[in-house]
Amino acid sequence: MSKIIRLGLIGAGRMGSFHAHTAARHIPGACLSAIADPTPGQAARLAEELGVAQAYTDPQQLLDDPAVDAVLIAAPARSHAELVISAAHAGKSVFCEKPMAITLDEADRAIAAAADAGVVLQVGFNRRFARSFRTAHEDVVAGRIGTPQLLRSLTRDPGLSNPAAIKPWTIFLETLIHDFDALRYLNPGAEAVQVFAVADALVAPQYKDKGLLDTAVVTVRFDNGAIATAEANFQAVYGYDVRGEVFGSAGMLSMGSVTDGNLVRYLADGVQADTLRLDTDLLRDAYIAELNHFVACVRSGEPPQASGDDARAALRIALACIDSVQSGLPVNL
Repeated sequence: MSKIIRLGLIGAGRMGSFHAHTAARHIPGACLSAIADPTPGQAARLAEELGVAQAYTDPQQLLDDPAVDAVLIAAPARSHAELVISAAHAGKSVFCEKPMAITLDEADRAIAAAADAGVVLQVGFNRRFARSFRTAHEDVVAGRIGTPQLLRSLTRDPGLSNPAAIKPWTIFLETLIHDFDALRYLNPGAEAVQVFAVADALVAPQYKDKGLLDTAVVTVRFDNGAIATAEANFQAVYGYDVRGEVFGSAGMLSMGSVTDGNLVRYLADGVQADTLRLDTDLLRDAYIAELNHFVACVRSGEPPQASGDDARAALRIALACIDSVQSGLPVNL
């Protein structure tokens, strides 16, 4: 029987807790053996809930733990790159939530550290593991819609609960970065050559002077001639909304859905369909699939489908968006 892959989790907040449950219950051939979080009691509470043996307040203790084979990073975004580097130096393969880094220098150092250590580095671009997005990618590769000409990706969060906690440029670095990766995934082999972005605070305008931008539209030109748009908003009152589209010379692909399933109610007061409010509900199967893929790559040594290089390419677009908003001009990459 193959060796059990022992996973350690860094970051026990909302996303980390979801990954912890996945690692503990939904990955055959893997187990969750340690959790680290600097918030007092946070790791211990989650470890007790899941029956995990070790809980640390210092992530380095987890990285030094010989009972951990690979690491899941779900800590705050600004700490990701250094944690990836530290994990690689400890000889641990790494799954890192997006964004892997917030500067290109950080991204380069993280990629180099993983390569030098010979460990797997996978980034949490979950749409690559959502069935409709994955099938669309395969259709584009197979030529079923001809040459991609127009692409679209969107993310609309269901509510802006605490605008004061959102860091400047989050809409590009942490939200739309999913869409930038999705556009590259749906236009395989092509790279962005020009970016133009507009953004504003339309949901919470009173926070604009504090750096919050909650609404954005981005146009991306690719080196194969395709033109793409990405959009985001932090308050879709109807629910969590993630969709994509590829229009090509021989057809069109549309993926994602606003509704939870295909049940539609036709009632006296109108037509209704249920929606979802959490990304972990809307993309639950994709989140689980990406961690199973990570463990399979750790076991086989095969490169992951969402690599450090993919993370760097999406970050490059995100940083160009920031430059474009500040200048009001298109930015060539």
